[in-house]
Amino acid sequence: MSAGCMRWVLNHGVRAVCGVPPGSRIAASRFLNCGDRSNIVSWSCSPFSTAADDAEKTPAQKKKKQDPRSHTTISSIGRKIPQKQIQVISETGEDMGRMHRADAIRVMDEQGLKLVLLNEHNEPPLYQLMSGKQIHQEQLKLREKQKAKPASVQVKELSFSSIIASHDLSTKLKQVDSWLGKKHHVRITLRSARGAPPGNLDTTLEQMVEQLEVMVGFVSKPTVIREGRGATCILRPASAKEIAQKVKKSAAPQSDNSRSKAARSQTSSVSSEDATEGSIQP
Repeated sequence: MSAGCMRWVLNHGVRAVCGVPPGSRIAASRFLNCGDRSNIVSWSCSPFSTAADDAEKTPAQKKKKQDPRSHTTISSIGRKIPQKQIQVISETGEDMGRMHRADAIRVMDEQGLKLVLLNEHNEPPLYQLMSGKQIHQEQLKLREKQKAKPASVQVKELSFSSIIASHDLSTKLKQVDSWLGKKHHVRITLRSARGAPPGNLDTTLEQMVEQLEVMVGFVSKPTVIREGRGATCILRPASAKEIAQKVKKSAAPQSDNSRSKAARSQTSSVSSEDATEGSIQP
């Protein structure tokens, strides 16, 4: 009964929207066309649809700015210029203004120079006339800049127990020396022996580091971890300043020893002269 009532209500509702007088019959296709025209059923405009909200909430993705001087090489492009209008700089660095690519090729041929792209993202793209010697010099400068860039530092890791044997410890320390010689950083972790009470592992680790043959610096000094059941530190190759300071400190005691030796020799010489004078006097 309820299904029949629902069908009757829907039938009269569609007839009222489509303008069909009650009592008349129309084909089912007419109802579908009418429904399409009046957007009775429209999933895209449904109030329960979240597509519009998602479209509003999703911001437009920003295009990444490209570096205008992102070229890693400097070379002549020859006579193939893809742009019709370009900005040209002379061999001496003067702005020659905007010109057609045919005119740029003509100037290039007349002066016996080559055309180098400086900034393709400029409007219009920026080119410069250069000689072969200038291009070679710019390539050398670019290589020096690339070499000057700091290389990524590789961190090596080493872990051993606090009761490690002396022979095994010397082997581990030689490996650390090798890594530091290759300009790597080394993270050393000292673990407490199983069943042993927590001790001053940071002091023990520092004493082990002092046994290294090469001079080192600390990225992080020995610190206690795991509630006293371990210690860790990160080593790095010593800088030139640190090496000079250590050499200066080691040279200071030697100078003090030489001065004390000189003072002792002078004292002994004076005492010997006094003894000779006393023996000469009657």
